Amino acid sequence: MNPLAPPAASSSSSATAPRPAISAWPDVASLYRRFDALVKQPMRPIRADKLPQVMRYFEDRCQGSRRLAERAKAVIPGGVQHNLAFNHPFPLAIAQADGAHMTDVDGNRYIDFLQAGGPTLLGSNHPLVRQKVNEVLDSCGPVTGLLHEYEVKLAELVCQNMPAVEMVRLLGSGTEAVMGAVRLARAYTRKKWIIKVGGAYHGWSDQLVYGMRLPSTGRMEAVGIPRGATGNTQECNPNDLDALRRKLQFNRWRGGTAAVLLEPLGPESGTRPVHPDYNRQVRALCDEFGALMIFDEVVTGFRVGMGGAQAYFDVKPDITVLGKCLSGGYPMAGAIGGRKDVMMLLVGGIGTSSRRAFVGGTLSANPLSCVAGYYALLEAQRSDAAGVAGRAGDRLRQGLDAIINRLGLPYVAYNMGSIVHLQTSGVLLLDTSNIFKLLRVKNEAGRRKHMMEAMGAAYTAHGVITLAGSRIYTSLADTDEVIDDALNRFEDVFKLV
Repeated sequence: MNPLAPPAASSSSSATAPRPAISAWPDVASLYRRFDALVKQPMRPIRADKLPQVMRYFEDRCQGSRRLAERAKAVIPGGVQHNLAFNHPFPLAIAQADGAHMTDVDGNRYIDFLQAGGPTLLGSNHPLVRQKVNEVLDSCGPVTGLLHEYEVKLAELVCQNMPAVEMVRLLGSGTEAVMGAVRLARAYTRKKWIIKVGGAYHGWSDQLVYGMRLPSTGRMEAVGIPRGATGNTQECNPNDLDALRRKLQFNRWRGGTAAVLLEPLGPESGTRPVHPDYNRQVRALCDEFGALMIFDEVVTGFRVGMGGAQAYFDVKPDITVLGKCLSGGYPMAGAIGGRKDVMMLLVGGIGTSSRRAFVGGTLSANPLSCVAGYYALLEAQRSDAAGVAGRAGDRLRQGLDAIINRLGLPYVAYNMGSIVHLQTSGVLLLDTSNIFKLLRVKNEAGRRKHMMEAMGAAYTAHGVITLAGSRIYTSLADTDEVIDDALNRFEDVFKLV
């Protein structure tokens, strides 16, 4: 198979099916050459004489957010409760979110390419979903602790759409779901080793704060985590199938590998994209060595189509992890899905005597989350939200490419449908392939992170909210007019470089 050709269409596709949410897989070999060129040349940040102009926006227009941020510091560590809010120079306080836009407490309106980190595929605060949630809150309240019809209806809908999911166990977050998936894999295989693709983020559980964001960094982020917690976790660089095979072979002599865990687009939602046949080749290696394959579809589940990345690549993992999009942006979103014979080890209930992998969660599968998820997914299916958002991502990426080329900048823009990457500093692309390069990374990463923060601040000052200044999520709400407005704003920022 041509390694640069797009993956074959799923066998379940038909002439009447929605258009693929990913119109074309990017040329991965070309992207890595461009990444290499980006990090090898001097950085191209906002000019020193223009940066005060950016910062004046926050001084002049965002005093309400500043006051709330200062109050937060007195009662919240660092003044921030969740990772997405680490904005420079201080977090914005949002008062309203609607479709493609957000408005802060000072009345400033922004194009919302954060979309809560990806889950609001329909756009923020979709009115149909809100109506259905309010109906359940009026009739039942947010939680009962007992069975509710919408947890069954949501599970049925997921099973109907995702090719590798025969049963679903709902949990409270993506982190919980990954924890449970790893425990389930070990229980099913009776093996202990877990191999993850380095650089991927799979939540913050002790065993998976390992090789996060930058491959080959092992325990660099594992402050406060005993070595034993990560003692059976390994990492392998994306696209390196030979290294994966060697680890599987070595583990065979030590009791075997329970699972290979990966993001199907590549680490950090495709920040380091995989070749289009990579997932199929990992599937073959898992089969050869008796390891389960776990797809972390927290971002890709429903954002790259109702069947997730597994349908797009036509690869069936044994276990699927879901989150974010599962409840359309409402809280308590997480799930483990997979083959029935594997999933039956998650049989719940007090006093269950059969061998099982224990998972819990009093608020898991609550009526509020389940009704939100059910109607968010139904509406995504009806409206072809993933396809519409994917085409918005195409339009945005094509426009960014044109601006970057016209201004002669070394930046790299690419997209997998509605997941758009804009690499300006290359902080997540640094070479960590050996110990000597790794030792140099911390200082270099600090400089590049500062540049990325300044770029993100400039986008904000020009009315665009992104994820950490380098990732953009489009949604059903992003019309051509919204995208073209955003492109004008991005061009204004790039002219400050």
